[in-house]
Amino acid sequence: MKLKNKKWTDEEFYATRKEVLATWPTGKEIEDLEACIAYAKNVPASKNFADVLVEADKKGITLAQPRAGVATIDGHIELMKFLQDEGGADLLPSTIDSYTRQNRYENCEEGIRASIAEGRSMLNGFPAVNHGVKGCRQVLEAVNVPLEARHGTPDSRLLAEIIHAAGWTSNEGGAISYNIPYAKNVSLEKSLLDWQYCDRLAAIYEEHGVHINREPFGPLTGTLVPPSMSNAVAIIEALLAAEQGVKNITVGYGQCGNQVQDIATMLVLKDLTKRYLADKGYNDVYVTTVFHQWMGGFPADESKAYGVIANASVTAALAQVTKVIVKTTHEAIGIPTKEANANAIKTTKMVLNLLEDQKAVMSEELKAEMDLIEKETKCIIEATYQAGNGDLAVGVVEAFKSGIMDLPFAPSDFNPGKMLPARDNQGAVRYLDFGNVPFTDDIKEINKKKLQERADEENRPVGFEMTVDDIYAVGQGHLIGRPEGYVKK
Repeated sequence: MKLKNKKWTDEEFYATRKEVLATWPTGKEIEDLEACIAYAKNVPASKNFADVLVEADKKGITLAQPRAGVATIDGHIELMKFLQDEGGADLLPSTIDSYTRQNRYENCEEGIRASIAEGRSMLNGFPAVNHGVKGCRQVLEAVNVPLEARHGTPDSRLLAEIIHAAGWTSNEGGAISYNIPYAKNVSLEKSLLDWQYCDRLAAIYEEHGVHINREPFGPLTGTLVPPSMSNAVAIIEALLAAEQGVKNITVGYGQCGNQVQDIATMLVLKDLTKRYLADKGYNDVYVTTVFHQWMGGFPADESKAYGVIANASVTAALAQVTKVIVKTTHEAIGIPTKEANANAIKTTKMVLNLLEDQKAVMSEELKAEMDLIEKETKCIIEATYQAGNGDLAVGVVEAFKSGIMDLPFAPSDFNPGKMLPARDNQGAVRYLDFGNVPFTDDIKEINKKKLQERADEENRPVGFEMTVDDIYAVGQGHLIGRPEGYVKK
């Protein structure tokens, strides 16, 4: 099939569906799509991800969602119930294992067997495809709140089929956000087509009365991603999903650490997403937001890690996001225990509750940051449309080829890797090297000026050493990576 940003026909979708379901035996369980939709329609509204998000957004409430998953059905149910009952999670994840993300289902089978034999999870997530619709329904029926698949899969077509058939009403990811930061040699043409399938599947459920939420992955590589690049990806993936008929979209962003910039990013992201959707004729899409707590290096000390979690929770509350993705105090160690995960949820919710009636004040600094982020984001999106001669899907491919879009520290062979970020003297993430990102001269001057202010403060030249220092800074107890011997002026 030739790539283009156009809603798939029924003929195209169902022909592809036969191939998708044949890739692993559990696909046979869901051949009857009407029966799958009928099951999902009977899922109560309290377990429907899209419905719960809309209700929270209308009430101005910020929900807390952890990230977690283990290999066996019984183990996963135990984990989910613990996070729900002990942690008080408003929304539940099912973090999918790394083998599933690479469609290596044979390895998943080995991991499940090993997990049963060892009495502990030997996979770093829940292998939903291998457990199939029956296993995934067991998980949903055991909990009282909505479930979402969170993964990192360039080709998640079979995964999407199984989770939606099981009544899980949210699927995270997108053609850019689950390819460029996660894979090395998957082409954008392929991931765009594969995620068009996932979006069209979600829309078919929607058209039959089952509300399905789709969530582009905002943090991308999770390391010093400039807000405008992150926002551009989120908005583009929202537009691509809307073309296939998706009606409920959650756009997100990973905390960078400067509170003014983080709040500005979230406010611009929601507003600009709505405006682009309306401008392109998608007038019936409900937009919500998600803020990811710090995705970079964590301090190993538990008390210091709680400080990082609480700091992010304050920003989420003041930005009035719809939900916040919770990290744990074990981030520097490895996969967290269920107790550590539950404690992090409780910490987050306490901060959210304390700030539930407060929001950020529109200061001159906040307004200036919002204006800059919006201008930068528009430059990237408009250039992407132009690169595709008006076709956004084609434009994405061309934008990465030319460097219009460029994600820092991404492993993909299809990422230019020429743009570099660094923090300014207040810790906001700026563009150190623009690569081929198509900014106007005034935007470039602002970024250069902000970085020069830091260089003057630190008595060193603007350069890559700043970036390196910034990558490790939070793990060492600071936001900005100051040079050795630095004394504040």
